[in-house]
Amino acid sequence: MVKYFLGHSVLRSSWDQVFAAFWQRYPNPYSKHVLTEDIVHREVTPDQKLLSRRLLTKTNRMPRWAERLFPANVAHSVYILEDSIVDPQNQTMTTFTWNINHARLMVVEERCVYCVNSDNSGWTEIHREAWVSSSLFGVSRAVQEFGLARFKSNVTKSMKGFEYILAKLQGEAPSKTLVETAKEAKEKAKETALAATEKAKDLATPSALPLYFIIKSQLPA
Repeated sequence: MVKYFLGHSVLRSSWDQVFAAFWQRYPNPYSKHVLTEDIVHREVTPDQKLLSRRLLTKTNRMPRWAERLFPANVAHSVYILEDSIVDPQNQTMTTFTWNINHARLMVVEERCVYCVNSDNSGWTEIHREAWVSSSLFGVSRAVQEFGLARFKSNVTKSMKGFEYILAKLQGEAPSKTLVETAKEAKEKAKETALAATEKAKDLATPSALPLYFIIKSQLPA
């Protein structure tokens, strides 16, 4: 059994602006759980599409009842792969993300398609899908319910962060908040930078790059 999420959001900025902001989303005041981000692969295809893979490290505290099922030394940080394919000619960007650790507890897969809004060409719409699954015997349903609720909460934070960065790029973000955000991000980055870098090296090997996003991007919208 898998929990499914389907959502639609609109950003009141052009596709070009959203595309530029996408790569500058972190840090922002709503992404304190995002510790690091590293690009581990990037290429331009013969038909001029941009393919990228990023590794992100996030904090993800487990619920108390789940912590009892895992040793105390289990890392609370979650490694997430984000594959993306950008088609500038058709002004679409498709991303697919999934966690690569704590998979026994829960796997969250997300697919987003960014495209020009059909009603206003100066806006961008986001079509979002997510699948939450768990293989924990006896408590999988509870884990999936928790995962779906947290995912919805993170979507709200993600949209607020996106809007913040878009405003920042247009010179509307308060400078004080920017300074505070940068300071917090720098402190958190120090804690996990080494671990993320080592993980990125492993993921950057050719054998670990099946370009999974190409397959997932072909899923029906």
